[in-house]
Amino acid sequence: MSSSERLGENNLPAIHGGRPLFSQRFRFIRPSLPPLESVMANYGPAFDNGLITNADVVAKFEAAVAERLQVQHCIAVSSCTSGLMMVQRAFGLTGEIIIPSFTFFATGHAARWNGLTPVFADCEADTWNVDPADVERKITPRTSALLIVHLYGNPANVEALSQIARRHNLKLIFDGAHAFGSQYRGRPVGQFGDAEVFSLSPTKLLVAGEGGLVTTNDATLAKAIRAMRNYGDTGSYDPEWLGMNARMSEFNASLGLAGLPDVDQRVRRRNQIAKLYTDHLASLPGLRFQSVHLSDVNTYKDYSIHVTPSRFGMNRDQLAEGLLAENIETKKYFYPPMHMQKLYKSFYDASRNNLKTTEEVTGGILSLPIYEALADSTIETVARAIHRLAQHAATRKEVSLSGRQ
Repeated sequence: MSSSERLGENNLPAIHGGRPLFSQRFRFIRPSLPPLESVMANYGPAFDNGLITNADVVAKFEAAVAERLQVQHCIAVSSCTSGLMMVQRAFGLTGEIIIPSFTFFATGHAARWNGLTPVFADCEADTWNVDPADVERKITPRTSALLIVHLYGNPANVEALSQIARRHNLKLIFDGAHAFGSQYRGRPVGQFGDAEVFSLSPTKLLVAGEGGLVTTNDATLAKAIRAMRNYGDTGSYDPEWLGMNARMSEFNASLGLAGLPDVDQRVRRRNQIAKLYTDHLASLPGLRFQSVHLSDVNTYKDYSIHVTPSRFGMNRDQLAEGLLAENIETKKYFYPPMHMQKLYKSFYDASRNNLKTTEEVTGGILSLPIYEALADSTIETVARAIHRLAQHAATRKEVSLSGRQ
């Protein structure tokens, strides 16, 4: 009996000759945008007055975010990356900065733009966030700061990292690109460390087209970022900082402001989707999922699974290829890890810097489609595709083993 006969034609994966579960490819990500009329209600007066950048709507957006996050200062900027760059410059950081290797490379780029040496810390095997114990092991007399990521919107261990930063007199900066709407122990992400920086690009839950936010309770830092986003000029035409053009336009602020009331609903929907995926896939051997503390809220900017080939029956790349044949796009967020990338290999010394957990986790990471508009039926069909690929792999293994007997 052939493997297709054992499975039945309806269960034969498309990559092995079956019919794709989706007749056409659907988008991996789709931004959730507010109604255009609500955006224009904010933007119209700015447009009519000719004040279209870094003006009244930006200030209103900043105030609304600061109130939501219960933080003293919010500064709107052109991107999360520019925000991270300016925060590090404003603090006058030198020497080494500890960052996770398991992150989007913009985290490292912001450090390198400031001439800092990235020192890579390992991740935890369950949360996939940076391992605080490894962070502390990597501290040297040259370390000036910790730059920590809330991966996929899963809050990092803020308490442990804050204690480490205080113990060693280091600046603590959070890259919250994925985390607008996350909560750590019931408190909004955005009010921790010396500063947190968010992204508002189209893949995020709060979208401003392009843009970022720096949040802090440090008035001196806030003043510096406001100057630096405008070339370092505070208004005297005699710059106090080496700044850049990192202003947010009034339209971007209008888009973000209109979307702000819907963030909690978007977080809830993504958590529903994540639970649905996990419930449907948890029975499959060789798959594991990001662990989230019971008191925390993950935005699930991305929903990723980890594939262990020896138990699942195929590796991550084979699963991705099989899903693409079903017209399901996936991503490998974030592989390869930074210490394996050409721009960062020279900063990694394997003889004294063990990143085995990061390499094991990122080597099996596969991100599945997740956005608020996805129907439950679509999630269930994606899960079914994974199940039948796993079943086919198991059947082929069974046939191969029986043939040897």
